[in-house]
Amino acid sequence: MSGIIGIYSRDQRHISRIIYYGLYALQHRGQESSGIAINNNGYIDYHKDLGLAHEVFNDRLLDRLRGNIGIGHVRYSDTEEITSINAEPLVVGYKQGALALAYDGSLTNFKGIREDMEDRGIIFQTAIDTEVFANLIARYHKDDIEQAIINAVGDVEGSYALVIMTNDRLIGVRDPYGLKPLCIGRMGNDYILASETCAFDTIGAEYVRDVEPGEMVVIIDGQIKSVQAMKAEKKNICIFEIIYFARPDSKLDGKSIYLLRRKAGRNLAEECPADGDIVISAPDSGTVAAIGYAEESGIPYDEGLIKNRYVGRTFVQPTKELQEQGVRIKLNVLKENVEGRKVIVVDDSIVRGTTMKRTVAMLKGAGAKEVHVRISAPPVKYPCHLGMHTPARETLIAADRTVEEIRDIIGADSLCFLSLEGLLDAVGGEEIFCAGCFSGEYPIEVEKR
Repeated sequence: MSGIIGIYSRDQRHISRIIYYGLYALQHRGQESSGIAINNNGYIDYHKDLGLAHEVFNDRLLDRLRGNIGIGHVRYSDTEEITSINAEPLVVGYKQGALALAYDGSLTNFKGIREDMEDRGIIFQTAIDTEVFANLIARYHKDDIEQAIINAVGDVEGSYALVIMTNDRLIGVRDPYGLKPLCIGRMGNDYILASETCAFDTIGAEYVRDVEPGEMVVIIDGQIKSVQAMKAEKKNICIFEIIYFARPDSKLDGKSIYLLRRKAGRNLAEECPADGDIVISAPDSGTVAAIGYAEESGIPYDEGLIKNRYVGRTFVQPTKELQEQGVRIKLNVLKENVEGRKVIVVDDSIVRGTTMKRTVAMLKGAGAKEVHVRISAPPVKYPCHLGMHTPARETLIAADRTVEEIRDIIGADSLCFLSLEGLLDAVGGEEIFCAGCFSGEYPIEVEKR
């Protein structure tokens, strides 16, 4: 999971600040590194490093990055190797000029393509999928960069949303299943591509539409055109975008994330009633579903857990040590609201179980009479290498355990998950989402680990 943004401006020369604010809005999608690349009359200048956007950039750097085309990236890696060399955008020079690329996704045939390239003498400087894209584009680029990109995406398999900057255009591409999000916005005469619509709200742009599965959009000379780079397959948006990844104030495929999560909470209350005095959320990703649960159940919603706003997401920390450290400092209990009461705590998912186990213990330690856990998604039983990084099935608490066994591990008085049918009903009843992490059925064959 990463956040990407790109801007083509006909008039402005200081778009680096706009990109910077867009990265702020997308910071929830990646907290390990940040970067911006700007095209200034054919020369690509860039800066990237480990850290949040406000840690990596300052006024001096943003003033230096001048031009009318730019892309930005915030990264969450799918490996334990966190180094600045893997930060994006990736800027490369080759026979036909220079490219900058920012990427969100996971290529399922990355290893095979890379090994084939290395056997032919190609040297890689990073460990990221983006460099495979760059090498493929360089290989195919003779006279037409757009055809080179079409050929390149024809060689790869997996999930991807990609923004590419050349010396005269901004290009966005979405995988043929639409697994990863990418949308188009407009601000006056300027076009913007971004992972989520919340970036448009932050910079004052207007949402136009989503990039369609298999579509390539090309922005040049202030105009935008659409090219079907690959045959569109049956749409399979990663359902974890709805459940967890996306900000609640974003829209995906034209639908409000907030309203979908609230409906999931209402469905959860119907399927999983509980005898409680108060409904609380596991902040922040469980908050909207908790509000829906309270509305449907008639049990009052209140705050029970206070989140340290300066702590990143614990699930997306790549090592167990970092996950556990994050949980310890992430939440604190509002004892006045939970002491002596039967508490229903609503969260969006349980993946490894580390956070929820500690949350239950904290609530009981603060005097909660009972703790009933309600999850607005089904149990995550299968690893995924397309939308979220769950590398090994044995790390998933629900992989081979019953609900009662999970309840015992996390220490709750009761535990209930929303059914897959209930979740799909909440997101509109359409079969346009990949739910492989729940069902084990993926649109693309993935390696079993």
